[in-house]
Amino acid sequence: MLTNDSNPATPVIEIHDLHKAYGDLEVLKGVSMTAPRGHVTSLIGSSGSGKSTLLRCANLLEDSQRGEILFEGEPITWKGEGLHRRPSDPKQVMRIRTNLSMVFQQFNLWAHMTVLENVMEAPITVLGRARAEVEEKARMYLDKVGIGDKCDVYPAQMSGGQQQRAAIARALCMEPRALLFDEPTSALDPELEQEVIKVIKALAEEGRTMIIVTHDMRMASDISDHVIFLHQGLIEEEGTPSDLFGTPKSERLKQFLSATVPA
Repeated sequence: MLTNDSNPATPVIEIHDLHKAYGDLEVLKGVSMTAPRGHVTSLIGSSGSGKSTLLRCANLLEDSQRGEILFEGEPITWKGEGLHRRPSDPKQVMRIRTNLSMVFQQFNLWAHMTVLENVMEAPITVLGRARAEVEEKARMYLDKVGIGDKCDVYPAQMSGGQQQRAAIARALCMEPRALLFDEPTSALDPELEQEVIKVIKALAEEGRTMIIVTHDMRMASDISDHVIFLHQGLIEEEGTPSDLFGTPKSERLKQFLSATVPA
C-alpha cells in the first residue's frame, strides 16, 4: 500500500452536494462522493449522466456552482456565486491539480516531443525538478507500463494503446496523490484496450488512489473498491462491485447493466 505524509484516514477527495450547470442545463444536481486513500472508485452510467463532468469538477478543470470539494481534508475556497463561482486562490488550485493527475480519453501527447520528453515535461516545468532525477523516474514509469523501449519514439509512430500507456506514465511521473481516468480505453480497439486495462489493474493492485470513469463494466467490477452509478446528474445507486453488479436494486441500474454487460 502506498503511503505519504498525510493522515491515511483522510480521503484524498471529498465532494458534498455538488451542482454543476452549463447555462440552463443542470448536469450535476447534488452529488456527494468520497475517494478514500488507496481505493479505486469507478463512475458508471449512460452518456450524459454527469460522470466526466464530476471528474473534471473534482480536478478543478470545471467550475461548479454549489457544493464543497475537499482535497486531503482541505476545502477549496471560492468567490462569487452560482454561474459566477470560481476558486479564489490560484495557488491552491495549482497545488491540488499537480497532485491529481488526469488521464483522458484522447491521449493528449505532444506530437513534436519523444515519448520520454512527453513524460518528463510537467515534472520539470511545473514542479521544477532536476532533469536528471526526472529522466530516471520517467524511464522507470515507462518500463512500468511496458513501453520502456519506446523512449525515443514520437507519438505518431505508436499504436493507440501504446500512446495511452505513455499518457499513464506521464501522469505517474508527477507522483500524484490520486490518478483520475476519464474513459481511458474508449478510443481504443478491443485488443489495444486490454493492454491499457492490464496497466490500470496493476496500478490498482499497488494500492493507488484512483477514480475511473469507464464504460467497461468488467474492469469496473474487477478492480473497484466502490462503484457509483450516475443517472441524470444524481447518484442512483452505489456500493461494492458485488452489490452493484450482483444484486442491483434500482430499476434504472438493472436496465443499464442488461444493456452493457454481456450475457
